[in-house]
Amino acid sequence: MSKPVVVGKKTTKPSTIPKQENDRESEEPERDTRRYSLWNFWICSLFLKLLLIPDYFSTDFDVHRNWLSITNGLPMKQWYYEKTSQWTLDYPPFFAYFEWIMSQFVPKFVRDDGCLDIIEVGQFGWPTIVFQRLTVIITESLLFIVLQIYINTSKPSEKTQSFVVASSIALSPGFLIVDHIHFQYNGFLFAILIAAIVAARNERYLLCATFYSMALCFKHIFLYLAPCFFVFLLRAYVLQIDGFKFRTYRDLFFIIKWKHLFQLGGIVVGIFTLCFGPFIFDMPQVLNRLFPFSRGLTHAYWAPNFWAIYSFCDKVLTTTVLRVPYILTVAKKTISSNMLPESIDSIRNAIKQNNNGSKGLVEDVVFTILPQIPPRLTFLLTLLYQILAVIPLLFNPSFKRFVGSLTLCGLASFLFGWHVHEKAVMLVIIPFSFLVIFDGRLLTPFMLAASSGYVSLFPLLYKNEDFLIKCLYTYIWCVIYFFSLRNTTKVSSSVERRIFFLDRIAVTYIFSLLPMVILIHLTDLMKWKYPILNKLEFLSLMTYSFYCSLGIISSWIGLSWLYNFDEPLWK
Repeated sequence: MSKPVVVGKKTTKPSTIPKQENDRESEEPERDTRRYSLWNFWICSLFLKLLLIPDYFSTDFDVHRNWLSITNGLPMKQWYYEKTSQWTLDYPPFFAYFEWIMSQFVPKFVRDDGCLDIIEVGQFGWPTIVFQRLTVIITESLLFIVLQIYINTSKPSEKTQSFVVASSIALSPGFLIVDHIHFQYNGFLFAILIAAIVAARNERYLLCATFYSMALCFKHIFLYLAPCFFVFLLRAYVLQIDGFKFRTYRDLFFIIKWKHLFQLGGIVVGIFTLCFGPFIFDMPQVLNRLFPFSRGLTHAYWAPNFWAIYSFCDKVLTTTVLRVPYILTVAKKTISSNMLPESIDSIRNAIKQNNNGSKGLVEDVVFTILPQIPPRLTFLLTLLYQILAVIPLLFNPSFKRFVGSLTLCGLASFLFGWHVHEKAVMLVIIPFSFLVIFDGRLLTPFMLAASSGYVSLFPLLYKNEDFLIKCLYTYIWCVIYFFSLRNTTKVSSSVERRIFFLDRIAVTYIFSLLPMVILIHLTDLMKWKYPILNKLEFLSLMTYSFYCSLGIISSWIGLSWLYNFDEPLWK
């Protein structure tokens, strides 16, 4: 028996635990026993969404009501030919099947309310409104389930960051504004896309292909992300380049994992056959509905992209020409008579007739001063920047590179695409959310994209009653999650290369969004007092689109620079 050791006036017994075991225990990290559950978020958001049921809804509400009636009351062959209402079916067949399934659960009292009537303009009341609102809430539950799987499958060291990202998406102002007030089903559709992203992170490549193909067959806007998914799956699952030695050109045959290629191709072909098979003889009509290139360059109001700035410049030049007679005189002398009429009055009349790019209508926009933009140019620009985004993925098919490429593909399509909807900004923010946790330098481009993207959705809610909801909710979301991401995001060892001056400009821009929104709202309220404001009815929309486009374009430039020129960030 060992003797006690005397230390001063106190006695201690020698430790019976070996020293090496003590050191091993001190080196082990403390286990995180916290529960990262989205259940409380789902409950709290559910009460808010139920309270919003009586709120304003857009024409998209009658769009989906009409699709319910078409899929329920007509044979499948007629779905894409029906045109009693102007809200014709223009989503891929999987979404049409989804509408058909929901129509089977319409109660009798909702049917009696006119929910399933095929008429030119829907005539419905509270039963239909409550039923359709509840379908959005119920189907959005899939989003919370997928995000919970994302958290549960994360590494223990990344649980906190994953929880912040998942909850920020689940409580996104975009889903609240677009789905639960304006009315759409983006939460359910983006859940399928997020499932593909989570499968890619977990290296479940066949599941990734399955979920992405399903998402594409539900909503064809996800086609903009196809180059990234194609290159990633090809490089990570089909090609075996790492460590492969080329001796002759015949070795190119062995670089392909043929079994994986046939598995991947079989899944994609099978899903598309299941989707479009029943419409194989009606494909021209289906494609005409899915891709209506006869629509104009911009949507009902300008989405905050490159063409918003282009349209704004044309408006400024047009207004300048109309207001300054001297410029008209110089133009008449310097430009050939074939390009401009002879008289100044006829020039002014021609400009007024063509000056239709800011009426807030869905129509073919004709620019007055600047050259017209054909669909082919928008396609080439989008393709060019998407190719630049997927080339690095060929050399480094990591999950980090994949999400970066996915975000840049979404940005390219949003900034340069033809007839881009303002709601398509979610195609940028959602993938970006999974990327931002990898490095602190990505936080500034993300904050620019998220803040300006969500603010650009505000004009969708034009009722004065919704002003406080959209502003307060978005502001609180930005404060909570921007600070949370800043506190949990990993900081790279090369963080000193950040340009703090540009970061300060970005933060100043983000803070200036709130005064801009308040000023526009006050201007709209003062229209009754100042009649001149009624003549500038598109001024508010133009301000939103132009100012928010500056933030999104800046985010694209910042992310593109880091993606292409900061190699240590992606290792």
